[in-house]
Amino acid sequence: MEVDFYKFQATGNDFIMIDDREESFDMNDDSLIKSLCERRFGIGADGLILLRNHESYAFEMIFFNSTGERSTFCGNGGRCILSFAHFLEIFKEKCEFMAYDGVHEGIVKGDMVSLKMADVTEVNVREDSIVLDTGSPHLVKVVDNVQSINVLNKGKKLRFSKEFGDYGINVNFVEVNENISIRTYERGDEMESLSCGTGSVATAIALYEIGKTDDTNITINTTGGKLEVSFQHDGKSYINIWLSGEASIVFSGEFEC
Repeated sequence: MEVDFYKFQATGNDFIMIDDREESFDMNDDSLIKSLCERRFGIGADGLILLRNHESYAFEMIFFNSTGERSTFCGNGGRCILSFAHFLEIFKEKCEFMAYDGVHEGIVKGDMVSLKMADVTEVNVREDSIVLDTGSPHLVKVVDNVQSINVLNKGKKLRFSKEFGDYGINVNFVEVNENISIRTYERGDEMESLSCGTGSVATAIALYEIGKTDDTNITINTTGGKLEVSFQHDGKSYINIWLSGEASIVFSGEFEC
């Protein structure tokens, strides 16, 4: 079977996008998904995303890690599928769609894509880090010099630590000066990512929670580019959370399966 695909990126986080509204793609074929995401022998991507119909919303997002496993929500992936759905003319500027963690809103204006995230009701401030879930679980650790961190080594150690079990956690190292800069180790892909949307949101909220910033509109500098995170805090929960940044198509093609 010949399958059309599209490659999209959001601040360096790249995804294979498939219009699967006819539900012809075998989403249980993890070996195929893994081979497509492989960067030397496949198309190459941080993950694969299916766009499917939904009876109540504009579409449904189904996200797979580059290892072929179905995973939790991905912020930059969510922004890419908004750009993809806009490219397919499913909506004009605003829409709502279904994802792993529930319903999300989105706005597309050119290459600028904004995504409303799920509310965050619990932030666990620990002695040396902050743990919270922004659609995927994240650990945020403030460091003096983020560029000197061995992200692969230290991130893997924290990601696979016993306290987080087999499920594991994503790990973000953040430096706070005039700017806020992060580097992220992503579980599933088991590598450092150029950018992580849910990690950027987790970092912004964590820094606000521990008093490193009193701003509720925060610029996060990732290796792949800048992301904007805005939110409201009602004293208990973080609500009206938006993740914004560029997202665009890279190329399109076909593969046989």
